[in-house]
Amino acid sequence: MLPQVTVNRKRSRMPHLRIFTLFFCALFGLGLGLLAAGGGLAQTPRQAPAQPSAQSDVPPIQVPGFWDPRRRPERPDLSRASGIRFMTEVDYPPFNFAGPDGNPQGFNVDLARMICEELKVTCTIQMRSFQTLVQALNENRGDAVIASIAVTPEVRARVDFTDPYYRTPARFVARRDSAVTDPLPERLEGKKVAVVTGTAHEAYIKMLFTEAEARPYPNAEAARTGLKRGEVDLLFGDAIALAFWLNGTDSENCCAFRGGPYVDNRYFGEGIGIAVRKGNDAMRLMLNYALFRIWEQGKFTDLWLRYFPINPF
Repeated sequence: MLPQVTVNRKRSRMPHLRIFTLFFCALFGLGLGLLAAGGGLAQTPRQAPAQPSAQSDVPPIQVPGFWDPRRRPERPDLSRASGIRFMTEVDYPPFNFAGPDGNPQGFNVDLARMICEELKVTCTIQMRSFQTLVQALNENRGDAVIASIAVTPEVRARVDFTDPYYRTPARFVARRDSAVTDPLPERLEGKKVAVVTGTAHEAYIKMLFTEAEARPYPNAEAARTGLKRGEVDLLFGDAIALAFWLNGTDSENCCAFRGGPYVDNRYFGEGIGIAVRKGNDAMRLMLNYALFRIWEQGKFTDLWLRYFPINPF
């Protein structure tokens, strides 16, 4: 097991995926669903395998489950629960964005609606700019924020969170013709690994993959281009953003995930939760119960597979 080292770098949210907006909206309009759905644990998340096709040799997609069936939450008292006012971000596809009709759409929005259906309460979803969400929550303009807010000590000082409902793992990506199939530290001696400079991914490679040569790039696009051109042997970065890239046209089907996922919370965060006002335990416990039930019934798996045809885990 790899040692863990603290890195004093926090992300308040995942890198923006604005370049995918038109692509996802077009597919959604055709009725195909969106293609995509950050953070970690000291251990690998529990996996719930999807069922493989009987006519395919492709291995089943592994769907992460962040709930422990042995710690089933008690059903809260819902007698006074009349509704939930969710708030989400305006433009962070495919998690939350305005659809062609102007109404909220995305992974977070669909999950919020599932929560309200499970709890049998009315549900409203209001879109706001990301920077205003926490303040609006504390001013009682909504009851909960579901907008891919990463759980960090800084944000915890202002709001409370539900249990995480997803995380942002790190993964290696290699060209399809690469001989590297299992990028263990001892197997990467002399290998060049693209990372984005100044990120936790760069720190992780330099600290734990000491035989590899970290090649810093100024941004994710440059790192991906370097991999496609053969400037490096591997790329190490945010697996969710990389899953979108691998599934899109920009990758030109050049590459694939190798190894992982890496979910060390000292580098990649505690995960993504739903924010509620400080001390609002009734709302937090109600949301935790609904999230568990959605996962337990397989609905979270269905939602995940709709947004993640290439799974970041």
